[in-house]
Amino acid sequence: MKSWWKSGAPWIWLNGGAVAISVIMVLGLIGLIAVRGLSHFYPTEIVEFQVGDPELGVGQMVLGEHVRSQSIPVTVARDAGIAVPPELDNDELVVRHLIKQGNRDVTGQDFAWYAELQMTEWQAPVDAMRIERREWGDFFGYPLQVLENGEVVAEGEGLWETLQERIARSNNLYRELRQIERNDVGVISAEMEELRIRERALQRNPDIAADELALELENLAARQAELQAEFQELQVDINALREALNRDALVASVVGGQEVQIRLGDIVHAVQPNSLSLTQKVVEYAQEFWKFVSGEPREANTAGGIFPAIFGTVTMVLLMSLIVSPFGVLAAIYLREYAHQGPLLRLIRISVYNLAGVPSIVYGVFGLGFFIYTLGGSIDQLFYSDRLPNPTFGSPALIWVSLTLALLTLPVVIVSTEEGLSRIPSNIRQGSLALGATKSETLWKVVVPIATPAMMTGMILAIARAAGEVAPLMLVGVVKLAPTLPVDGTFPFLHLDRQIMHLGFHIYDVGFQSPNVEAARPLVYATALVLVLLIIMLNLAAISIRNRLRERYRAASD
Repeated sequence: MKSWWKSGAPWIWLNGGAVAISVIMVLGLIGLIAVRGLSHFYPTEIVEFQVGDPELGVGQMVLGEHVRSQSIPVTVARDAGIAVPPELDNDELVVRHLIKQGNRDVTGQDFAWYAELQMTEWQAPVDAMRIERREWGDFFGYPLQVLENGEVVAEGEGLWETLQERIARSNNLYRELRQIERNDVGVISAEMEELRIRERALQRNPDIAADELALELENLAARQAELQAEFQELQVDINALREALNRDALVASVVGGQEVQIRLGDIVHAVQPNSLSLTQKVVEYAQEFWKFVSGEPREANTAGGIFPAIFGTVTMVLLMSLIVSPFGVLAAIYLREYAHQGPLLRLIRISVYNLAGVPSIVYGVFGLGFFIYTLGGSIDQLFYSDRLPNPTFGSPALIWVSLTLALLTLPVVIVSTEEGLSRIPSNIRQGSLALGATKSETLWKVVVPIATPAMMTGMILAIARAAGEVAPLMLVGVVKLAPTLPVDGTFPFLHLDRQIMHLGFHIYDVGFQSPNVEAARPLVYATALVLVLLIIMLNLAAISIRNRLRERYRAASD
């Protein structure tokens, strides 16, 4: 036994076991997030039952989706107003079910708990439908009629096919309307704002002659009139699209017989899950997940998609990588290759190591005070004074988010690059110098290429940390909802002065600030899964580049 311990084999097994446990825990966590997040998009069966006191003959019909069940003590059930039979002991448990009944505009609440003691047997009506709306959440009921300008165009057999066709038409009209409002009207509004700023600058310029000022103002007024005419034409198109969206409507009944009229322009999707086959459910599942990753958020981020958050996260990480790479690499090269090795350099290295342990919120406060108020405010004073008091770069924006994260991850890149440079054998440098190369040529043509994989390792660590940060981003440019993406068709195409959405902040907002907790719960898991997958994809891309560089320089050295 002593020889076995002295051989070091137990420590190998302990290390292997620790690694295995860590891998199992990581995979288990990802699996839990995936199961709870992805199951949200699978078509759930719609159930119908009656709930109430059977002895008194009082009850109500409930229609909705079963979310989950839970067992509670009898005393808790009685305190909650559930009619529990007196013969049940206080130690016994009562099962209750959470039902997503939707119809918030009718019932006032999306989710409700119902005790199994008060429920009749569940039924699964084939014609029960779930409607995803742009406002007021989901609707559960039965389709009765499709109306066009108040006239019945479909009911009974053939109603569902007609409804799907008209919902598709309404969605196309809605997308066209959003395209005009965001792109065409946005371009006109941006140019009108530029003309207003230019007019203001001309009027404040004391060096311009009166006749030249009058001519410039006349040209600006003419251009403003042209833009106003273009806007009026777009307004006619917008009004026509809105009128077309108001043309069709659906008459549906909720449990209890009450009829409700829903405008098709407010409907995103309608489905009858109880009538779908397995193949149709898989197709529906894929479509719902695609809408989640490609759509825009709605209902205070408790419905819709997360594409703006995905786009903002990727854009932020890419900009951060472009900023931190040259500064981190150059700083590491100077510290390792050029700086005098002495007490001052050791102090600098200690400071760099300590910066890696500073809480991230401190970087956010620094970014707010230095980047936004000082640097951004100075840029506005120098180059955008005509826009003041409305700030351009003196407010939270994409550029300040990227710079703050670059500052946050800079120590990681410096340390990784220094470690890579220190591992290069000295005989490689000496051989290059012996062949007549200068110190600069040796550094940039021999040493740096060999150390490139270590630099990529630093970038991998930086990307992993930056993509998951939340606290500092809330101060420097990440918001709950950004109406427009930082990229569009107007110059300069990438707008660094705009605010963005971020997956990490989206998870925080949906999980802790949502007004509808039950509706937001599955979206937290789904968004977290997308964030994890996004980080994995970014890291895999960086690892692939690092491995290719490593193989290239290894082959060159052979």
